[in-house]
Amino acid sequence: MLIGYARVSRTIQDAALQRDAMRKAKVKRLFEEKRGGTKARPQLQLAIGTLNPGDTFVIWKVDRVARSLSDLLNLVQRVLSVGATFRSITEAFDTGTPSGRLMLQMLGAFAEYEREIIRERSIAGQEAARARGAQIGRPRALTPRQETVVYRRLGKGESMASVARCFDVHLSSIKRVKLRVERPDSPAVVRRRD
Repeated sequence: MLIGYARVSRTIQDAALQRDAMRKAKVKRLFEEKRGGTKARPQLQLAIGTLNPGDTFVIWKVDRVARSLSDLLNLVQRVLSVGATFRSITEAFDTGTPSGRLMLQMLGAFAEYEREIIRERSIAGQEAARARGAQIGRPRALTPRQETVVYRRLGKGESMASVARCFDVHLSSIKRVKLRVERPDSPAVVRRRD
């Protein structure tokens, strides 16, 4: 069965063009969304939830269903995982064909490349910020003096939970104080530099 999904954008508030294309493509069931792409899309979730093996999930254009390449790949993977195929009416994208599957694999390679480039830029930005003296990451919940008091209280047998309540911090902050003193090389307390 062909199951379609249409979504209007901020600039195009009428899905008539998409509905017409779906009708022409012989879509049997159409789910329509009338909201921006950055908001939750319950109709999209419903459409994917109705897919069965052998069905085809049909869209008018990729930008009507995915906000980014990784979003698209996740969506396509969800469709394929139930044994259905994914097809775009206006783009040469159909996972039911060998060329469509090749396109998906190419998109996956580009997405992986994009993630690596973003990671490299992020690391370079953090290193540059460190070189300027910036502190990377969230500030600690406790001052060094408070951490000394916390460790002393733990040493006297006070529970972590009661110390956390006393300093109005999360229990994990208290656990990290103990780790910083007893196991300073623990991955939970070492700030990454790679």
